[in-house]
Amino acid sequence: MEETTQGNGINNREGEFERKRLLMVESQLKSRGIKDKRVLQAMSKVPRHHFVPQDSRSSAYHDGPLPIGEGQTISQPYMVALMTERLELRGDEKVLEVGTGSGYQSAILMELARELYTIERISLLAERAKKKLVELGYDRFHIRIGDGTKGWPEEAFFDGIIVTAGAPVVPETLEQQLREGGRLVIPVGTRFSQRLYRCIKRKGKYSKEENTMCVFVPLIGEYGWEDE
Repeated sequence: MEETTQGNGINNREGEFERKRLLMVESQLKSRGIKDKRVLQAMSKVPRHHFVPQDSRSSAYHDGPLPIGEGQTISQPYMVALMTERLELRGDEKVLEVGTGSGYQSAILMELARELYTIERISLLAERAKKKLVELGYDRFHIRIGDGTKGWPEEAFFDGIIVTAGAPVVPETLEQQLREGGRLVIPVGTRFSQRLYRCIKRKGKYSKEENTMCVFVPLIGEYGWEDE
């Protein structure tokens, strides 16, 4: 009887989180113009509450970022959806993620692309994210601990590159690892305020499109900001 009660309690909690997740999609994403059905489906499926600290789970579907330790954050759901939508993934892409963080964005990307390469400079976060992704059944990813501003040159070229930290400029190292027609989504600006950009490679040249203002933790590395 005790095991049944415990099981029902877990199911009830997961059901409540699912209701919150679906409400998040309706009130935070669709209402703000996120239209890609595959992105909306991924955001409806991936359990964001499993990627935040235990004491933050009740806030997992709130409209904002949350701390995940080591001075890092899990991004606002809307920003995750917007950046993902800007990649225009259709299912057969090879994607590079700079800044694994909690692993939540990684999971969203794996719902939408063929293969993911993700880089995290903080080993504790990388190990935690890898463990969580495997627990949730994700296996089409490769993770590296290191300087994400250098990209993953031996695995280039990528159909999409997403950077989940604010850069002072768009690193040429990442542009150079884009496949023809590939898309790079990155916040660029100061340490405290950035604008979201999308770079598209066409005939060897890069066009840049501006999007919304945003605030991300700084992109630390040789082609980003210095660690303070």
